[in-house]
Amino acid sequence: MNCPKCGEQLKEDPFKGIKVDSCSSCKGYWFEKGELRKAKDKEEEKLNWMDVDLWENEEKFKITKDKLLCPDCGLPLYEVNYGDSNIKVDVCNMCEGIWLDEGEFKKVAKYLKDRAGDKIMNEYFKTLTEEVGELFLGPESLQEEAKDVLTVLGLLKYRFAGKHPFISDVISKIPKA
Repeated sequence: MNCPKCGEQLKEDPFKGIKVDSCSSCKGYWFEKGELRKAKDKEEEKLNWMDVDLWENEEKFKITKDKLLCPDCGLPLYEVNYGDSNIKVDVCNMCEGIWLDEGEFKKVAKYLKDRAGDKIMNEYFKTLTEEVGELFLGPESLQEEAKDVLTVLGLLKYRFAGKHPFISDVISKIPKA
């Protein structure tokens, strides 16, 4: 496979515990279907419940300005915002591969960390309900979805304790049956 940016031969490299294709020239990364989610989960385990569906709004897809081609299937890549961020990533609508330029993975991880904090504080019960629903209907395996629910519960526990230390202290002193 060749780099969609500079045409150099991509090589398989370990990245955050998984093997992805990278370009030694422009420092970009090609993630095959599902690999970006796995890399993100390895990077920040507490973000395993934060997933962004890049294909949910295909009407927002724009052919990349540079007319980049998918290194896997050769079709044009589309430029799309990563979630509701201003981070532009290049995706293949056919094989669902994702191209990230140098430094974009760090931007994605930071965006997700910031979004997780906001989402937990503003919508924690809704988030928990969504995650429990995904136990039965989610795109990941039951084990991965259960891990997501436990992560959200753990985050809620710490957020609640930080926001309401007095109540948390009282609850912790109640004798267990």
